Amino acid sequence: MKFAIHGRVFKSDSSAAIQEIFDELKSNDIAYQVSDSFTEILHEAQIQFDDTNIFKNAQDLQDIDIAFSLGGDGSFLETLGLVASNEIPVLGINFGRLGFLTDIQPQNIKKTIKKILAKQYKIDERLMLHTEANNDFFESGMNFALNEIAISKTDTSSMIVIHAYIDGEFLNSYWADGLMVATPTGSTGYNLSCGGPLVMPKSENFIITPICPHNLFVRPIIVSSQSKITLKVESRSKNFLVSMDSRAKIIGDDVGEINISMETFKAKLVKIDGMSFLSTLRKKLNWGDDIRNRN
Repeated sequence: MKFAIHGRVFKSDSSAAIQEIFDELKSNDIAYQVSDSFTEILHEAQIQFDDTNIFKNAQDLQDIDIAFSLGGDGSFLETLGLVASNEIPVLGINFGRLGFLTDIQPQNIKKTIKKILAKQYKIDERLMLHTEANNDFFESGMNFALNEIAISKTDTSSMIVIHAYIDGEFLNSYWADGLMVATPTGSTGYNLSCGGPLVMPKSENFIITPICPHNLFVRPIIVSSQSKITLKVESRSKNFLVSMDSRAKIIGDDVGEINISMETFKAKLVKIDGMSFLSTLRKKLNWGDDIRNRN
C-alpha cells in the first residue's frame, strides 16, 4: 500500500505520536507522500521521515491507497480538499480537540495501521457540494465542499441580502449575516451552531440555513440533493465572504449568480472499529445526554 500524509501545526506533546506514525510506516516498508506544507512543519518539529516524495496538489499524487490526516476536523477538510477529486479515501487521526470527523486516537496508531494493512476497514461515502460562478473563487478543481458552502458579510455593521432560488423557483430573500448550504455530513458543524437540524449522513438532502437572520419567521429548510440552488447577493460594502469548508475568500458582489449543486464525485472516509454516526453524536456532542439515562 501507499499513503498520502497531510496535517497542520501540532503541539509539542504530539511529536512522539507523530514520530511513531512514520516509524511504523518505515517498519512495515510502506511508501508514502507528504504534502509540501506539512513537510516544512515536520522539519521544524525535528520529526524523522522520508521527505523524498512530496506533493503539492492532487496532480502530484501517485498510486495512493489512503490519505492520512493528522490533526482535527480542519486538517481533515484540508486533506480531503487535496485528494477528494482523485477519490482517495481519508483516515483522520485526531491530534486536535473535538475531532468529529477524526475517529482514530493517537494511542491507537499501531493497531490502526495493522488493521489497514489487513484491510479490516470500511469506506463510508459522503456526498459533497459543487459551486459555479462567473469567476472561480478558488484555484481550479477546488470548487467543492464536504461540510458547507457559506456566504457571509465581511464587516461588523450591515447585513447582506441573499436572494435564493431552488431549481429556478424563488425561495426567499434572506436579510441576514449570511446563508449556508450544508450537506448531511456538515449538519453537525456550522449548520448546528446556527440552529440547523441534524441529518443522517446517508440522507440525500441539503440544508439551507440562514446565519443570524433579521426575521422571526425564517428557518432552515431541507431540500433534495438533486436540486440546483442559486444565490444572488446584495451588499452595501460591495463584497462578501465565500467559504467552502476550510477555504475562504472575499469576492465582489458583482460576481453574479452562485450556483450550488451536488458534486459528481463523493468523499470517501475510512472507518475502523465500527464507529458510527450515532455513536459519535453521543460520545463527542453529548447528544441525548440525560441524567436519567446514566448508570
